[in-house]
Amino acid sequence: MLVYFLGFLGGIALFMYGMQLMGDGLQKAAGAKLQKILEAMTGVLAMGVLLGAVVTAVLQASGATTVMTVGLVNAGLLTLKQGFGIIMGANIGTTMTAQLIAFKLSDYITVLLFAGFLTQLLAKRRRGKYLGQVVLGFGILMLGMDMMGKAVMPLRDYPGFVDFISHFSSNPLLGICVGTIMTVLIQSSSATIGILIAMAGQGLIPLEGAIPVLLGDNIGTCVTAVLASLRANITAKRVAVAHVMFNVIGSLIFVTFMHWFVQIVMYVSPPQDIARQIANAHSAFNIINTLLFMPFVNPFIKLVERLVPGKDDSVSLRPVYLDKAMLSTPSIAMSLAVKEVVRMGNLARKDVRLGMEAIHAYDAEKIKYVLEHEPVVDTLERDITDYLTEMSSTEMSEALSARHTGLLHACNDIERIGDHGETLAKKARMIFEDEVRFSEEARQELLQLSEMVLRASGRALEALEKNDKEIAADAVRLCREVKHYQKEIRKNHIVRLNEHRCDPVAGFVMLELLINMKRVSDHSKNIGQLVQGTF
Repeated sequence: MLVYFLGFLGGIALFMYGMQLMGDGLQKAAGAKLQKILEAMTGVLAMGVLLGAVVTAVLQASGATTVMTVGLVNAGLLTLKQGFGIIMGANIGTTMTAQLIAFKLSDYITVLLFAGFLTQLLAKRRRGKYLGQVVLGFGILMLGMDMMGKAVMPLRDYPGFVDFISHFSSNPLLGICVGTIMTVLIQSSSATIGILIAMAGQGLIPLEGAIPVLLGDNIGTCVTAVLASLRANITAKRVAVAHVMFNVIGSLIFVTFMHWFVQIVMYVSPPQDIARQIANAHSAFNIINTLLFMPFVNPFIKLVERLVPGKDDSVSLRPVYLDKAMLSTPSIAMSLAVKEVVRMGNLARKDVRLGMEAIHAYDAEKIKYVLEHEPVVDTLERDITDYLTEMSSTEMSEALSARHTGLLHACNDIERIGDHGETLAKKARMIFEDEVRFSEEARQELLQLSEMVLRASGRALEALEKNDKEIAADAVRLCREVKHYQKEIRKNHIVRLNEHRCDPVAGFVMLELLINMKRVSDHSKNIGQLVQGTF
């Protein structure tokens, strides 16, 4: 019995490893554009469902898609409705794995393994090597399936096990619970489906008993989104709750109409092919469930918002103030552009502030926030530049034209400030991971310099918002003070190094931090000079 159990565990391990190889190979072959595709999606729900299905089919893991979606929602790159659309699509996309393993390819496992290995070994181009990895991964996956099937074969002679499995047909809620627990433990819905197909292939479970387990499998896979949302904002948490509710409600509906659902699956599936019947049931459930939910998405989203109350604290990727209808009135369009540029500046400045704070007192959440939100600054810079470019085709007064040119330059400076905020956050993580220790004197100098940089950048943005030359002059003065103090810190630092009061590694990191802080100040000075008209 122990030998069979170990064989079963080995089969699961090979199955999951093969699935990982397939997913990695497909992802590399498709290029590193999957996240950008999701970010660029339109607000059309059907498009979100389609993209979620395609991306999950490529990744071969719905968990990866849901984690990515929760991250994008948390960063303000997707709305709750868009995120839910992608997750519905991910449920459909993950059924591709079940469809693949339902093919009876046991006799061709060695051919797949050899072909995949040979392609990966001999291919001269990366894409060919990735394709070989996909074929090799599929061969390993099928080998794991074959091992699981052989390992569970003796269970047909154990009346207690057969009797327990038979209860799934008469008590579907038991089957749902078993499927949910299995998927939560294994952390892979595809692996659970693989086990189900392997058992069904040995005559251990009929379609009527397999479907409840399959429904539980879909509920269990929600744990990935729930875990990913634990430290995310309220909108990301709502996405996770929506995912759970979507699968739970769908499962209850299908259990209620189980008899008709079984007949539909039997009608569209080959007779006597239990593997294909289970795969088709998996696909049919997720497709039909999505079609049932799509007309009611708006009220469903409102229900989720009531169940998970709280203020939406996500940052919008899209411009808040820009209105293309106002381009025909340049003065109004300019005021809107200024508001958006200042909003972008405050976001970039917040990234810098959190990066600096994480350096002084390590905080993984602050670093995570900066790394997730820095792309928002980049996207706003592109949108604002496009808006200002369209505005340039309208007639503007000389003063308005100068302001227009200044905003274009300010956008570039603010984008660079955001980049330095990201760099500071990464430095903070590196300082923590490498256990870099600064002397107390160096820590106090960095703290004072960071306060000066934030004060200078804040005054520069205030001057830009109010178009006030006096405030701009004050900002430029503060930036010069930053430059002088930064030079003083460098001198003090060299003295400490010579006197062996500072660790050389910490000293090198210190110099890099000084450079980044000075550059934030330099870009802030550029903004101040733009307002002064001396750029």
